[in-house]
Amino acid sequence: TEATVDSSAWTLEPGAAVPALQLPIGRAINNTRLYVLDEHDTPVPMGVSGQLHIGGVGVARGYLGLEQMTAERFIDSPFVPGDRLYRTGDLVRYLPDGNLEFLGRNDFQVKLRGVRLELGEIESRLAAHPALRDVAVLIRDERLVAYFTLRGQAPSLEALRAYVLEQLPEYMVPAAFVQLDEWPLNPAGKLDRRALPEPGLEAVVSRAYEPPVGEIETLMAGIWADVLKLARVGRHDHFFELGGHSLLAVTLVARMRKAGLEVDARTLFSQPTLAQLAACTTAQVQRVEVPQTAIPQLNRRRRI
Repeated sequence: TEATVDSSAWTLEPGAAVPALQLPIGRAINNTRLYVLDEHDTPVPMGVSGQLHIGGVGVARGYLGLEQMTAERFIDSPFVPGDRLYRTGDLVRYLPDGNLEFLGRNDFQVKLRGVRLELGEIESRLAAHPALRDVAVLIRDERLVAYFTLRGQAPSLEALRAYVLEQLPEYMVPAAFVQLDEWPLNPAGKLDRRALPEPGLEAVVSRAYEPPVGEIETLMAGIWADVLKLARVGRHDHFFELGGHSLLAVTLVARMRKAGLEVDARTLFSQPTLAQLAACTTAQVQRVEVPQTAIPQLNRRRRI
């Protein structure tokens, strides 16, 4: 009712193939203008997620008796003098052919480690997987966790992670994927997010566990487990498969340096398993040895 019944339309032409992924919501209908804007009411580039704003003669005057809500949702258009825009709360993006794709709602917009994320966008990408039926994404213990039920054969965690990584930046890829037999519902018949279980070790991509070897690997494993919020980390576990990403890598390297382990962040990307990184760290530590020419001087000072 804020902008009539319909504001956009899309037509599947006779004989045309049905899109493999989600159906678009189309283009603006007559006497309607659609804008995809960021949080500053500025247009976003093609293909980038933003909030759908509706302008034109179909936009309502506001909410009766709710001045504050009206001021939040209905704004003066910065593009057409005298026009007003309705902030829909819908997250969309423009496709290359000019149609709009619906990504979710901004009701689930969150901030994780200083970065603003649209949980609805992540859910939309996962829901497009042919084997998944229901999908929900939320934050638990400072990491993204995806919950899903199946409509087909269960994909591997590695395949799910790779599927999301093809479409979204690394920091938006869930750290854990929890498969459920059925959706927990509240009395209203909607998903009860508070009833979703904590992810276990089976929900993260992990390799055959082998305990850390040596002091450096043991120290590093403790730091990794704390940063990644895991119970344990083996020497062949992969940082990024366990849910790590570029932003978390900075935290990890800082924690390692604080513990006396000198390592470069770039090394983590090229040597992402615990054993590989420990080997590089060991080599760097050994290179910082006292030069041979300084040993007599040091020994003389000890005798004094």
